[in-house]
Amino acid sequence: MEKRKLMALASSAAMVMASMGIAPAVMADEVEKPEKITVMFDGTVFTQENGQAEFEARWEELTGIDLQIIQPDHSQYYDVLGQTIAGGDWPDVVLLGSTYYASYAAEGVLWDMTEAYDNSELKERITDQSVIDGLKIDGSLYGISPARGNGCITYVKKAWLDNCGLEVPTTYDEYLAMLEAFTTGDPDGNGVDGDTYGVSSAGLIGTEAPYTNYLPEFYQDAYPSFYKNDEGVWVDGFTEDSMKAALERLKSAYEAGYIDKESLTNATSDCRTKFYEDKFGVFTYWAGTWATNLKTNLEANGLDSELVAIPPIEELGAYTERVAPAWCITEACSNPEGVYKYFIESMLDGGDMQFLWTYGVEGVHWSTAAEEVCGVKYEEGQFHMLENREKEGTVYTKNHIDPMLAVAPLENDPKAEAVAEEAKVSAETFQEHSKMAQLVVSTDEMAEYNGDLTTLKNEVIAKVVTQGMSVEDGMAYFDQQGGNDWSQKIVDSLNN
Repeated sequence: MEKRKLMALASSAAMVMASMGIAPAVMADEVEKPEKITVMFDGTVFTQENGQAEFEARWEELTGIDLQIIQPDHSQYYDVLGQTIAGGDWPDVVLLGSTYYASYAAEGVLWDMTEAYDNSELKERITDQSVIDGLKIDGSLYGISPARGNGCITYVKKAWLDNCGLEVPTTYDEYLAMLEAFTTGDPDGNGVDGDTYGVSSAGLIGTEAPYTNYLPEFYQDAYPSFYKNDEGVWVDGFTEDSMKAALERLKSAYEAGYIDKESLTNATSDCRTKFYEDKFGVFTYWAGTWATNLKTNLEANGLDSELVAIPPIEELGAYTERVAPAWCITEACSNPEGVYKYFIESMLDGGDMQFLWTYGVEGVHWSTAAEEVCGVKYEEGQFHMLENREKEGTVYTKNHIDPMLAVAPLENDPKAEAVAEEAKVSAETFQEHSKMAQLVVSTDEMAEYNGDLTTLKNEVIAKVVTQGMSVEDGMAYFDQQGGNDWSQKIVDSLNN
């Protein structure tokens, strides 16, 4: 505790020196270098199968610090994280999506890094300050995002459009007609009608904000959680008429067979596998580098790989960019200032460390050697990604930081060679047609009721869409189970 007080005093002194025009470099040197840092993150950083050991070794080589990694299965990450937090054995650093970021900040799990950020060189290096501002809660910063949040864009198989004589849909009616053709016709050209379906998703509603990103054409202007409306008032979108209309659209398309019947229980990996096996033709998934991942996996299965990343249909208007996941330091960390400097700040150093977080390890994930990789020949000195260890016939696209979304510049960035054309088009189309999601702050009422409320909302959606319950009966059930009461308590707390 005394060490923490001394660090706080040192940081305050640095602010005074800065106001007097005295450079803070000497003060920065007084931050104690950690001997060990324990981090917990999901599958957005290299897994064991994909060279995590080499990534860890390179990170330790650059810092001289022992890095201890905890990486649960990607789909189980937040369950394991919650158990870890409840158990009290907290890591020094955790990676959090926006919903968990806000709630853990409110619960006192996260260290307030506002002062550390304001007095660091990182603040001057970040070129997209809006990403950092979007993470502030009542003026305080509890995490840093090294890249924009990105979001999902709808990909359509070009060969399926051609086989059905269709153009890219621009309205919901055209979108629905496309799904019908993909479900009842022969879009895959195998000579059999009706052995495919239009669209699949990982759940009928997402597990975290912005919730609607896997089925945006059906939700359109509906939002099943809390948001601040045009009048500046917090509301629960699930209780609005727009949500009833969205449920009607989902229910109708599901009953018609246009939506994969297993969407309720699909993981994202299930959807990707089905897409690569040519079972469906429309997949709303992450913009940017995932366009290349989808393309190369289709090619690996011997399928036509041309995908169209379509602009949002008229009724949708814009895709939603999520609040970027944030790297946070927990209150259990004994040296948060040191961890901030050597782990979080170094991630965007513009040099070797940022290169590691962006592209991975030389000889494992990327190379400049003269060689042939997955059928493509490269000259000596030409930067290229290497074959994915887990997915034969495909290459890596990035590590944790997407080079098209980074919030700080990387010196000698090989982005022009590393990023494929389809990824650029996908990212540019998304960024041109997207809006930023709102960060919902946490309140006592949110912490008390929102878990049960979210479970109830998911139950209503499942009953209406997959079990034949009418929308009216679904909303009545929501009210009978206490949903409207819980919702109003949270809304009142947000507005107060």
